[in-house]
Amino acid sequence: MDVGTARETEAAGLLERDARVIGAIEKLRFSPLTAVGGEGSELIDADGRRVLDMSGTWGAASLGYSDPVFAEAVAGAAASMAGASILSSVPEPTVRLAEELLARAPGSGERKVWLGHSGSDANETAVRAIEIATGRPRMLAFEGAYHGGTSGSMAVSGHSSQEHAKAHPGRVLVPYPDPYRDPFGDGDDLAAAALARIDAALAEHGPETFAAVLVEPIMSDGGLIEPPSGFLPGLAARCARHGILLLCDEVKVGVGRTGTFAACAAEGIEPDVVTFGKGIGGGLPLSAAVGPAAVMDCATSFAIQTTAGNAVCAAAGLAVLARIDELDLPARAAERGAQLAAGLRELAAERELIGDVRGRGLALGVDLVRDREARTPAGTEAAKTIVRALELGVAFFCVGPESNVLELTPPLTVTEAEIDRAVEVIGAALADVEAGRVPDAAIEGYAGW
Repeated sequence: MDVGTARETEAAGLLERDARVIGAIEKLRFSPLTAVGGEGSELIDADGRRVLDMSGTWGAASLGYSDPVFAEAVAGAAASMAGASILSSVPEPTVRLAEELLARAPGSGERKVWLGHSGSDANETAVRAIEIATGRPRMLAFEGAYHGGTSGSMAVSGHSSQEHAKAHPGRVLVPYPDPYRDPFGDGDDLAAAALARIDAALAEHGPETFAAVLVEPIMSDGGLIEPPSGFLPGLAARCARHGILLLCDEVKVGVGRTGTFAACAAEGIEPDVVTFGKGIGGGLPLSAAVGPAAVMDCATSFAIQTTAGNAVCAAAGLAVLARIDELDLPARAAERGAQLAAGLRELAAERELIGDVRGRGLALGVDLVRDREARTPAGTEAAKTIVRALELGVAFFCVGPESNVLELTPPLTVTEAEIDRAVEVIGAALADVEAGRVPDAAIEGYAGW
């Protein structure tokens, strides 16, 4: 048996083991990507190959893999654990993390922090606390929005993959302003049209019945959509006018990814509540909701999880924040993101499949279409591009209701050379897909959302 065959057997063996023991309800697989280790922006797959991870594991690997400062902080916290919870004791690293988050998160007035394991539980907790604190029954959210995978976070989402979930009884969905696929179709000012639709929804149900508006400053799993200028300030103004709390979901795009610590800062707004997840833990389970003390103190033992806020994950979060400062990662994300966007737009001149390149910093989407004029989503082609790119050594995933938007959220530490490599491979993969060199069989079992 030659080396290549042995390596193929190792990868196949790991995939077979996964199929036997991990339930489908926990899987969202876009390619046969395996991992036995990682370093920097690269994963080491079961064949021993180094794969450039342009997904950053959905943005969770904000520092990449095996960052030495991160590893040392986690190892130190585990070597002398300050308990395993914040529930009934006071671990110092956890309190320090909350202090750091309060100093960085947008907002004003007396605020407090809730710590959890994922963006899903942060959003669910924030919604539940807001309901209790305000006594109002309705939540306004957006079509296409993905706020998490718990029952409470799914209930206030509008993503097509969650149509099976029970909706919040007071959820009201409105269109998110998409500059590429205008949901209003009238060609007028997109921000004004979106705000007018929100005004109509508030008037229909009574603005005094709405507890909060949930918004992603860049809609992530709904298609990596950056709203038009003026939309977020207009939304914030309406919330303030009617006494409605504005919740900004920064789970995927926050923590420096878009060029500022919080993505909403680009439009100068101060949400009442902001949620973080994914990148805040650098790959370990950590999330946070930051909001008014009146909301976060609404009840005792109201949103408790035994290991939430544990000292090891808090140490991971502190290491992420320290590295953000030390390496000036928001500025780096802006610079590398501009390089990546420029490279992708150059590809768009060559590859007919690319309909749009959008986003900010290192949160970019490539909208693939079968017809540029009709803007017909190319979901099958996106799946083939992902599988072919992995064969060529670069990993990423796709988002959007039609699974046709390539999402690029690499580690904030990604290098200039790695960006160039990613663009080259994406271009080669798209060329192979356009030429029909990627068979349908290659994507069996990897259909996306």
